[in-house]
Amino acid sequence: MSDHREFRDLASPADLRETVAALDLGGETERVALRDARGRVLAERIDAALDVPGFDRAAMDGYAVRAEDTVGAGEADPVALAVAGAVHPGEEPDCTVTPGTAVEISTGAVLPPNADAVVMVEDTSETGNGVAVRTAVAPGEHVMTAGADVAAGQRALGPGTRLTPREVGLLSALGVESVPVVAPPVVGIVSTGEELVRPGADLHPEAGQIHDVNSYAIGTAVEAAGGEPSYYPHVGDDEAALESCLVDAAEECDLVLSSGSTSAGAIDVVHRVIERRGDLLLHGVAVKPGKPTLVGRIGGAAYVGLPGYPVSALTIFRRFVAPAVRDAAGLPDARTASVTAEMAVRERFGEGRHRLVPVGLVDDGEGTLLAYSVDKGSGATTTLVDADGVVDVGPDTDYRSPGEDVSVALFSPDVRPPRALVVGEDDPVLSRVLDDIERPRFLARGSRGGARWLRDGIADVAVVAGPGTLEGDTTELGRWHREWGLVVPAGNPDDVRGPLDLVNEDRRFANRDGESGLRASFDALLGTLSEEREEGNESLAASIEGYEVETHASESPARRVAAGAADAGLGLRATATRLDLGFVSLGTETVRVLANPCRTGKPAVSALGQQIEDIEGVTDEVPGYVASPE
Repeated sequence: MSDHREFRDLASPADLRETVAALDLGGETERVALRDARGRVLAERIDAALDVPGFDRAAMDGYAVRAEDTVGAGEADPVALAVAGAVHPGEEPDCTVTPGTAVEISTGAVLPPNADAVVMVEDTSETGNGVAVRTAVAPGEHVMTAGADVAAGQRALGPGTRLTPREVGLLSALGVESVPVVAPPVVGIVSTGEELVRPGADLHPEAGQIHDVNSYAIGTAVEAAGGEPSYYPHVGDDEAALESCLVDAAEECDLVLSSGSTSAGAIDVVHRVIERRGDLLLHGVAVKPGKPTLVGRIGGAAYVGLPGYPVSALTIFRRFVAPAVRDAAGLPDARTASVTAEMAVRERFGEGRHRLVPVGLVDDGEGTLLAYSVDKGSGATTTLVDADGVVDVGPDTDYRSPGEDVSVALFSPDVRPPRALVVGEDDPVLSRVLDDIERPRFLARGSRGGARWLRDGIADVAVVAGPGTLEGDTTELGRWHREWGLVVPAGNPDDVRGPLDLVNEDRRFANRDGESGLRASFDALLGTLSEEREEGNESLAASIEGYEVETHASESPARRVAAGAADAGLGLRATATRLDLGFVSLGTETVRVLANPCRTGKPAVSALGQQIEDIEGVTDEVPGYVASPE
């Protein structure tokens, strides 16, 4: 019998927020040494146990005097006082101010007996047997009396105060060695799924394994929210092992966060464990991403089951769980920032769920921010860094129109749009050029994608390669040429000489996707060969095993060849050289860097053009590349 469990009665985002906020995440008190207290939150009030300063001290360099002895002093008629001694910081005075005398004193030194004021040194002149005072002072002038900073018994800092260097300085002055602070909630991090491997461990992609993104991504997000992450060993989908891990984490932590195994699929078992060993409060939320979120309690700990995909997991954590962690850590609400932007192109949504849409931002060169969707799916980790914030889209909104104003909730107040948005063909020379540009963002969308983004007014710059024309007005910043062809095993054991050697020869081919300039060059060559053979281009392509299977990265076909999964792959000489593979040249293609004419004045776009003017220094270092002649 199937164990498939359907989501029913999905909770609203507001229900999720309230349920998580009601969880008990700790809030205990611990003492830490003052040197370790920066950033922590006081759990109790601290009163001053002594006066600061603990003595009357000089606030200026000068002379300690009795104020009444300076009455009538002026520039034309100074008062002459005998010098009875001197006192410096850290010394106990060994002299007394008597009528008609003064004591030389340094800033911070203890005021000698009978003195009640200090005359600044610049208002005095030395005489043969003393000092001439040229200004009158009042009692207390230039003196910091005992307790003037903080008086004994006075409230110094209250509970809830976050300790910055300023507060640490005050506590140091009070002689405080350790402080009572709110203990951060300990958050257990558990990633589930048979396919996960921690970074650093051996990865076997052929077995469907992927690196565990969530453990460290969520753990660092917990730290940013004021919690203390505790990492638990990765567990698969075995129910008994998962139950044991969750129970152990619940005994040691205030909150247990798992990711994965929360959806309604047959192998998803967390909800059963929580129902059996704790209390299931909520399972399923009408929000995208994040529908399979689960909230409950297990043992004495709170529990939140995050979705398995990294974008979903981090989105739900940031929006709904992080505020509860911050509250338990005694921290105020996180600083937030939002900006108003215009939708760059029409975006469709639908589905009847509240959506949190990740978007990137770009300045159109005239001061208007444009927002564009970068949602490549919850499983695409590049969405985490390609986006600048999130647009909330209600369940009744089907689409957003170009030019429509939207509010973008930035991931942090420090987020700034890229200096230049470059979209298009992935290219090793381009990567080197971008290294010298201030804060660019590159989106690898292929030549056709780059052309569309430039045509639609989103990209500042498009990088296109291979045959084809670009519609609309553009400004070329520069170009170079690259050698392309077939990447084969080292030594070319099958003696592949060109595309025709792949036709009906039982050789496996690794192709690029249709957005790629390399694919356009290859298809153009197939078209020429088809005319020569007087057969249809589609027929020739269909005769190549693997032609229809697309890869979406410039090195992917070559890596398939290196792994033995293909006998030949579409690629560059530069890639073959770097991976120590063989190469069959099929020609050269031009890489063009094209700018939106309205944005050539952006400093980063201008800097990119200047870098390309000296591109020969880069192309000389990359096999198979040459700079375009003047």
